[in-house]
Amino acid sequence: MTATRTIGIDPGTARMGWGVVEETDGVLRLVDCGVLTTSAELSQAERLLLLYNELRHLIEQYHPAAAAIEELFFGKNVNTALTVGQARGVVLLTLAQAGIPVYEYKPLQVKQALAGYGGADKRQMQEMVRLTLRLPAIPRPDDAADAVAVAICHTYAAPMIRRIEEGR
Repeated sequence: MTATRTIGIDPGTARMGWGVVEETDGVLRLVDCGVLTTSAELSQAERLLLLYNELRHLIEQYHPAAAAIEELFFGKNVNTALTVGQARGVVLLTLAQAGIPVYEYKPLQVKQALAGYGGADKRQMQEMVRLTLRLPAIPRPDDAADAVAVAICHTYAAPMIRRIEEGR
């Protein structure tokens, strides 16, 4: 009976969602989740440093064996894409420094893994997170629920990934 923890990250500079999911013998449970926030009054460099330090603290506290993060989705707002990209860079660096393998998933993959449908909306995804983890309520805020969803997606994919990696 080995428990494996995965930290899911929903990157952002103002709000970075995170969620830790633990799998033991095929049973998933939510360990904890939340949102790291930074003030718009800080410089971008200060915000990224704050995220780095807070993520390091989460890694030390929860000891995840793997990390899951959604691939960057480019919307119409280039500035938002750039700042989210910078936050993703901090996340990837922090996880690499800690020696935690990082797995990236497209939003479509996360939706298919949890809802069985790539066109699932945010509310459907949140409800699937709640049902999958047998929670009394949807994790809040939304950024935390999104991070938990990507952690669940990886937990579902991990056995196949291990088989593929062992075959190399």
